[in-house]
Amino acid sequence: MARRRYTREFKVEAVRLVNEQGLTVAQVARDLDLHENVLRK
Repeated sequence: MARRRYTREFKVEAVRLVNEQGLTVAQVARDLDLHENVLRK
């Protein structure tokens, strides 16, 4: 299985959802189909 690669814009948007929208890391990870640990890094 190939490792997924994410654009800088995708990463910035994911962090923005947590910081500015007040969503939890778990919520954003589920919405974006990511493992929570990937988003925490």
